[in-house]
Amino acid sequence: MVERRPFAWLPAGVVAAGVTALLLITAGGYGYHRDELYFRMLGQHPQWGYVDQPPFTPLMARAGIELFGDTVWAMRVPAAILLGLVALVAAAIAREVGGGAVAQALAASGAFSAVPLSGAHVTSTADADLLVWLGVIFFVIRALLHESPRAWLGAGVVTGLGLYNKYLVVLLLLCIGASILLVGPRKALLSPWLWAGLGLALLIGLPNLIYQVANDFPQAKMAEAVAENKGDDSRTLLLPLQLVLLAVPPVWIAGIVTLLRDRKLRQIRALAVAYPLMVVLVFVIAGQPYYTMGLLYGLFAIGAVPTERWLSGHLTRQIVAGSAIVALTGFGVVTALPLAPPKTFAGLNETIADQVAWPEYVRQVADVYESLPPDDQRRAVLFTGNYGEAGALDRYGKGLPEVYSGQNELHHFGPPPDDKTVAVVVFQAPPTVLGGRCEARAALHNSEGVENEELEAKVYVCRLAEPWHTLWPRVQHYD
Repeated sequence: MVERRPFAWLPAGVVAAGVTALLLITAGGYGYHRDELYFRMLGQHPQWGYVDQPPFTPLMARAGIELFGDTVWAMRVPAAILLGLVALVAAAIAREVGGGAVAQALAASGAFSAVPLSGAHVTSTADADLLVWLGVIFFVIRALLHESPRAWLGAGVVTGLGLYNKYLVVLLLLCIGASILLVGPRKALLSPWLWAGLGLALLIGLPNLIYQVANDFPQAKMAEAVAENKGDDSRTLLLPLQLVLLAVPPVWIAGIVTLLRDRKLRQIRALAVAYPLMVVLVFVIAGQPYYTMGLLYGLFAIGAVPTERWLSGHLTRQIVAGSAIVALTGFGVVTALPLAPPKTFAGLNETIADQVAWPEYVRQVADVYESLPPDDQRRAVLFTGNYGEAGALDRYGKGLPEVYSGQNELHHFGPPPDDKTVAVVVFQAPPTVLGGRCEARAALHNSEGVENEELEAKVYVCRLAEPWHTLWPRVQHYD
């Protein structure tokens, strides 16, 4: 039996408070990420689900706006708090497997890695998902290692709530379940508490699941589109990126080795087996490389315990390890947060590139609109190829016509009125899908000199040959 030591509130709390404070201090830096601009639009239309995601992250972004104002800083406050909670749950996992204050603080410090910081800075769906996965892992460890079967109910509650953010937690359950079947303890699968936990998860997540059924499983269509558009790149990068998702990879590697070798942890060695299963599963479904992040962080928290033992009483090791941790986490901080001009690390961290120049782009679109004759202006709408462009025009386009897009959930917000026969269009390629006569009037550019996909876009003026209600089904697309 593994002895649980006291929770190290002071060091773990300092780390958690530090990561949240750092995110809040830097939250106003750079600008909106394209996804944040999309979430801002979705949050204005609350519902049980959207075609490309459950409702939690858009509504979380709206909560920040309602509480603190319609600013980029306000949107990012909830995500900063979530990452602080992630650090505390990671420390709690380290405690469950016998970690003391050093192990718990080290586990919490994983939140300072580049990928978690970057995700929390730009309010991504990964923020809450990371908390959900660690919460499930925490309760699984309680149920299996400490023979507390009622903990399966906790895992069920966390899973059910997690379904309102992303469905990826189902991958975690599948991999843990398959691993228990492979290496045990198999009797756990017969526990009525486990099945009660699964029932709770379904019950809590039922409204969002009903939305999927009622709308012909749009999330499945979205997953197919992502796999088709990004699948090859995702598979190529899957293995290399595993080494950079969290700072100090030897710690999570130590977690896997310890789970497989330490007899005291035999009851939860399925977590070590679950990781390679997860990698294979993500490869098969052509998922994004970061899909393994939650499980990897759980292994990092477990690996903090043997790391603590390895460091104990060895000053040289402590100095070397401490220096490495500071250097790697420091690198994560400067590459994830707005501490340098955006051009410095935009090539290394694509989330930076997607935060640049949205007001500039809107001004360039506005210039095209304002160049139209008054009669054309009265008959004009804005139409974009992607939700980032639509969200930017919605946020910054004061005095401009209403904006529409065919991408993902925004397709449901249309079509425009049929009497709007002129469209100012922002597209990456000639908008042949609209038919009619389209003339390129401007090419988007930014003064920061940052390369992002908007530099491929042009602003067109299109005079439509058929009404919007007949065009609208053709413009729908998932990305």
